[in-house]
Amino acid sequence: MPKLELTIPAESLSEDERGTLARDLGAALLRWEGAPDTGFFRSITWAHVHALPVDAMQTPDGVADPHAVIEISVPDGALSERRKAGLVEETTKLVLDATGWDPATSWRVWTLIREVPEGNWGAGGEIIHFEQLREAAQAEREAEGSGSEKLPATAKEKREVTA
Repeated sequence: MPKLELTIPAESLSEDERGTLARDLGAALLRWEGAPDTGFFRSITWAHVHALPVDAMQTPDGVADPHAVIEISVPDGALSERRKAGLVEETTKLVLDATGWDPATSWRVWTLIREVPEGNWGAGGEIIHFEQLREAAQAEREAEGSGSEKLPATAKEKREVTA
């Protein structure tokens, strides 16, 4: 049940590009969370895009350089430190690739991960517990026959393996 919000200057992407980026970010979030890539889990992984006019993004000195903020909410315990690092790396790369911003400006892409404490996530009028999501994920994996989660390696780990 993760949720992702992307705030970005409207001028950085077309409407179609924003939609594509939102879907790509949501898919990355699912992978790093270790959730099965099934219709059910895709349907409860939401990505919202807030495209702001350039003058709505300010610093104390005035209009800010183009930047993006990715705010991710997940149940507490859903992401290990390794998963968080991989998610931050991949989401940053997705934004840079989509916008065409120079990778040297990657510091202008912030990814904020908020872990929602157990008992503080509600849906359908009731509290959803992380264990319920784990059980649903295991049932989905068993139904698709995979039985295990697929976790991508971070770019750093890929370099270490090939070095």
